[in-house]
Amino acid sequence: MPRKNKKGRDILISRFSALGDVAMTLPSVYNACSANPDDRFYFLTRNHPAQVFINRPENLTVVGIDPANYKGVAGMWRLAGALRSRFGIDTFVDLHDVLRTKLLRVFLSLRGVKCRHINKGRSEKKNLTRPNHKVLIQLKPTPERYDDTFRKAGVKLDDAFRSVYGTKKGNPLEFRDITPAKQPGEYWLAIAPFAKHQGKIYPFEQISKVAEHFARKPETRIFIFGFGSEEEKQIASLSDRYPNIINMASASLGIGAELALLSHCDAMLSMDSANMHLASLVGLRTVSVWGATHPYTGFLGWRQNPADVVQLDMTCRPCSVFGNKPCLRGDYHCLQGITPQMIIQKLESGT
Repeated sequence: MPRKNKKGRDILISRFSALGDVAMTLPSVYNACSANPDDRFYFLTRNHPAQVFINRPENLTVVGIDPANYKGVAGMWRLAGALRSRFGIDTFVDLHDVLRTKLLRVFLSLRGVKCRHINKGRSEKKNLTRPNHKVLIQLKPTPERYDDTFRKAGVKLDDAFRSVYGTKKGNPLEFRDITPAKQPGEYWLAIAPFAKHQGKIYPFEQISKVAEHFARKPETRIFIFGFGSEEEKQIASLSDRYPNIINMASASLGIGAELALLSHCDAMLSMDSANMHLASLVGLRTVSVWGATHPYTGFLGWRQNPADVVQLDMTCRPCSVFGNKPCLRGDYHCLQGITPQMIIQKLESGT
């Protein structure tokens, strides 16, 4: 029900997918909430990425839905009506700008809601990734685009967010079934070697050499993340040989427990994937490996150091914003050409 005698605004925010993109919104959303305590915020997303909003501000409600229940024009009309009547929405900040949210904007506008949407810089990204005559410049980081959208909607922001745990770390009890609490002098390394598209995935036999290098060091514990039976099997080829390598694909940690674990790690090695963005939410230093994609597109993790990026300078890079296009060369040299030693040196430069 809409609030009675409401003092501030009721602001809807939306980003439906994917997990990494939703995670990237979190610093902006939490900063908006803390800067506007009299306003009420409602974040609309899918059920799974909704779990990333832990320790959220008191004036933030996360609304997780299954979009399959709101198919087509009629479904979005119904969703707009339900949101307006349930929460009394008067402002809509669209951080996605896809067909689904465009329809939502139209239908909420018809109900008198002020709507503003993100400028994704689509033409700039097209110029950056085209096969020839690329315009190789750093585009605006996506978190800054989120901030800009809030400001367009008249929502002020502060700069209070540092981590979902503030100045603290997550509760070790959340991952006690995976590993004992961290002991003084231990070095914990998280590795996320997988991604959705081939153009983002460093060969597993190569990343295994990185993992083995650190596994041989005393007082080191390595957590390798994955999902599904195939990835679990690949990780097991390492964890079966090294007792200090933990196969996280066989664990049943939720997003909250994963964030708690990451908050106790010393570094993460990740592809251009959701794990890179989860690491940002706990202020974890992240060395990221980039192949077909490029940090210039604006998708480097929130406040991560560009000096921690591992990539090759190639005239064909980047060939894709999302890593989902076939390699023009046919050999994915942008990933195959990165040596394990390059990654090891980058990780050890921060220890």
